[in-house]
Amino acid sequence: MTAPIPVLVVDDSAFMRMALRRIIEAEGDLRVVADAADGEAAIAAVRLHQPAVVAMDVEMPVLGGIEATRRIMALPHPPAIIMVSQHTQDDSPAAIAALAAGAADYISKEAGLGGLDLGHLDQALRGRIRHWAGQRRAPPAASPRGAAPAAAAEAPPPLVLIAASTGGPDALAELLAASGPLPVPVLIAQHMPDGLAPELATLLTRRAGWPVIVATHGAPVTAGQATLLPTDGVLLRAAGNLVLRLAPSGAAVHPSADLLFRSAALLGLPACGVVLTGMGQDGAAGAAALAEEGGRILVQSSETSVVAGMPEAASSRLGGAEALSPEALGLRLRAMWRA
Repeated sequence: MTAPIPVLVVDDSAFMRMALRRIIEAEGDLRVVADAADGEAAIAAVRLHQPAVVAMDVEMPVLGGIEATRRIMALPHPPAIIMVSQHTQDDSPAAIAALAAGAADYISKEAGLGGLDLGHLDQALRGRIRHWAGQRRAPPAASPRGAAPAAAAEAPPPLVLIAASTGGPDALAELLAASGPLPVPVLIAQHMPDGLAPELATLLTRRAGWPVIVATHGAPVTAGQATLLPTDGVLLRAAGNLVLRLAPSGAAVHPSADLLFRSAALLGLPACGVVLTGMGQDGAAGAAALAEEGGRILVQSSETSVVAGMPEAASSRLGGAEALSPEALGLRLRAMWRA
């Protein structure tokens, strides 16, 4: 029999800790191994109990959930953290801050006329805990042929595709600030819950110093700006232009980097694929497909990643890839179009 997935619950409300325990343990395959009432106690509990997933509140005494998340993600082999709070609603600054600190996901505690309405957490929270526990444990994808990366083409790539997940907002901001506007389209698949793309695009525009927009269905991709996918998307050719078709694919994480990368490969585009920090393996298969078309693959270095699962999986799939910090990746991209 498979052992239950160990979960830590962190909330300053004793009622919420009890309610979340009952929701999490309702189907027997998840087990709350400990709970904590503040961020400092959460860090100690992670060290002691080594949970696979943490359900974390935002506002708590002693140490808040966002700073606790940042410190937990700096530990060796950290758990996945799901923020469960009234403050992590779609488009909220707290949601962006949580993802930047290293949270994998968030779910809002919805409030009704009579107080908190926790019915929406049933099923949804358990499903996300199972998913992120699996992503954390996933081994790197091995190359079926053990092939080395394709040699870089002499001509600059026609577009840049970026994959990011846990810790991605900060890495993206550093990369884009260093690269500056590029003479080709830049498309970004940052894993995030629905509704967060406009707030993240605003944040990235401010920190990068050049436009980051949210993709719209059927719009041509444009050079000189970065485009953030709000959901799964693929590249198509229409009337001589490259356009984005947006549609949920049912992928476990979204926007799916593999889906985006593979669509470019199917069009025969030798794009530059960049795989940044994140849990799991999204982007590894897509990076391999791009390399087959002569595309260049860059990854974030393990030591600068909040979680190195995605870049390490991509590098392993290719038999090695150039690994740099986010700032160095941005400078590397800028150098591709220098005379």
